[in-house]
Amino acid sequence: MTLLLGIDTGGTYTDAVLFDEAERRVVAAAKALTTKHDLALGVGAAIDRALAEGPQDAAGRIGLVSLSTTLATNAIVERHGFPVALVLVGQNREALERAGLAQALGGDPALFVDGGHNPDGSERTPLDEAALRAALPELRKKAAAVAVSGYFAVRNPTHEQRVRDLIRQETGMPVSCGHELANALDAPRRALTALLNARLIPLLHQLILAVRGRLEALSVAAPLMVVKGDGSLIAAETALTRPVETILSGPAASVVGAQFLAGEADCVVSDIGGTTTDIAVLKGGRPVMDPDGAAVGGYRTMVEAVAVRTVGLGGDSEIRLDEEKRLVAGPRRVLPLSLLARDWPEALTILRGQAARPWNKSHDGRFAVRLRPLVGGALSRNEALLWERLEAGPVALEALFAGRPSEQPLQRLVDRGLVILSAFTPSDAAHVLGLQADWAGEAAALGAALWARSERRPGLPVADDGAAFARTVYDLVVRQSAEAILEAALAEEDRTAGVRASGLGPSAAVRRFLDVALSASAGDDADRLVSFAATLGRPLIGIGAPAATYYPEIAQRLRTRAVAPPNADVCNAVGAVAGGVSQRESLLVTQPEEGRFRLHTAHGAEDFRSLEDAADRAERLAREGAERKAREAGAGEIRVELTREDKTATVAGGYEIFVESVISAVAYGRPRIAAGAA
Repeated sequence: MTLLLGIDTGGTYTDAVLFDEAERRVVAAAKALTTKHDLALGVGAAIDRALAEGPQDAAGRIGLVSLSTTLATNAIVERHGFPVALVLVGQNREALERAGLAQALGGDPALFVDGGHNPDGSERTPLDEAALRAALPELRKKAAAVAVSGYFAVRNPTHEQRVRDLIRQETGMPVSCGHELANALDAPRRALTALLNARLIPLLHQLILAVRGRLEALSVAAPLMVVKGDGSLIAAETALTRPVETILSGPAASVVGAQFLAGEADCVVSDIGGTTTDIAVLKGGRPVMDPDGAAVGGYRTMVEAVAVRTVGLGGDSEIRLDEEKRLVAGPRRVLPLSLLARDWPEALTILRGQAARPWNKSHDGRFAVRLRPLVGGALSRNEALLWERLEAGPVALEALFAGRPSEQPLQRLVDRGLVILSAFTPSDAAHVLGLQADWAGEAAALGAALWARSERRPGLPVADDGAAFARTVYDLVVRQSAEAILEAALAEEDRTAGVRASGLGPSAAVRRFLDVALSASAGDDADRLVSFAATLGRPLIGIGAPAATYYPEIAQRLRTRAVAPPNADVCNAVGAVAGGVSQRESLLVTQPEEGRFRLHTAHGAEDFRSLEDAADRAERLAREGAERKAREAGAGEIRVELTREDKTATVAGGYEIFVESVISAVAYGRPRIAAGAA
């Protein structure tokens, strides 16, 4: 029996499954809490528990290890990540105002260097290497990695490549280039993709080191793969240089796993985790792909990915009041009070003291906790003081801000992913309602009581008591989940019909419609002057650790059939080993002048006298490139599919002229299994 080990590291849980390659079934599954301060602990615990449940000598039978993760997605959604520098070649500051670049960059440095190319691939301006060298010492102090994006680099990447090589030689820092990640035009979006990629490199590096460390301890020598955002697999070595391709890795794995476990060909898959809910559509047994690139956290990247609507809603979502004093769940993840108190019982003493007071304080039921070690980047004086305060363990915000210092330094530590807040969450509400009993239920009850007596407005408490507040939070998660599922379904219908999304959220009228349509029960309609019903026209597969708590009710309100596949709580880990390798190589042929056809490659431009000669050369290079990428990604037997798309335009007089041709090769294959796995 050859076993495949699937691992999924999420924001809250790390899952592991042992999968029988011959019989295509799960033979063991296990979960452990994700330990962000030291990923090796959670990964090791999940693997050890799965092996303990598996057959004898399971470790010696493992022929492949595959990893999916929501860490990259969560880091973008929550605006966390390592400090990076952005180098823009041949572009000015106006580029930062497009594609959300300025927002994604935040306070990290940007460097503008003369250079770049023209649309035909010819050099527009010489690269200013002297200015780049002069700026590198300062960049090295402020960043842990660098992103590089050049003007028209997809038509000629030589300036990007030279900048990359200089930065590596002078600083040793990881460098991410736009042309290596996307071959479509739109320099700001390529820059955004490269920026996010650079920011995620240290994060994925930590995770892969944690997995490899545990595998080495178990004497497992099997290849290690990582799930990409399109659901296919790549070798860990490749993923370390292109971590942005693991955006939506977890959601993609969940879709692949859900289809495999449930056997539904046409359905909606909704995966609720600790931080996010990821919604995708299956048609004909295949996930629908996003033609515009992965969109996460408000950013539209150029990463090829499953069409997933990701919303900041999960079991560990922060419960808060918005500007209109309405109760909202998410998008930020916090540490549930019940989990904090399980691992740090002193929290119970503090919560009891806060609950015993006859009045509320603004920071009641809230704590700050170190999340991971400080790696790269400096702290300001106030940030360093807070960091030191948290060295001994969690601290109540009431005590942290007793002298009324600014809250901004703490927020910056949270934004960098160094610190996490602990507060009331849907997981706590589930403990209060008896739907979950994994952690310290008393802490959840105390947190609910503190929230219930807080006021939306003077004299108007949030809820009658803690139990009522917990029921409100449960209903809130059900309604926000149902609304997100409907929005995802409507977006897919628009896409199928060729309607371009406006990017605007639901209007007040639509939100009111949803309020009525998603009300708790049909019996509520009896007292309404106007009633509506919202029906999802496909079965709903609910997966993820909290799915059993919420999705039967969500499906009922959406008037559809709920599907609960076996091993639904470890679906991502199943998807990590159920997929295969898929690598694409696309090349472009243009016509800079009559009678000259230009093929744009990673090594520069090649000119031909005829389109067919250029296309033949492009097909050979595309096939070779796709096969090489597939082998590097870990594929065994490889098959290649070629496509060619010629674009023409009709000009005055009815003449048709050639514009460009895109030649693509896609290489497919199952991952190689380690020799000797028995």
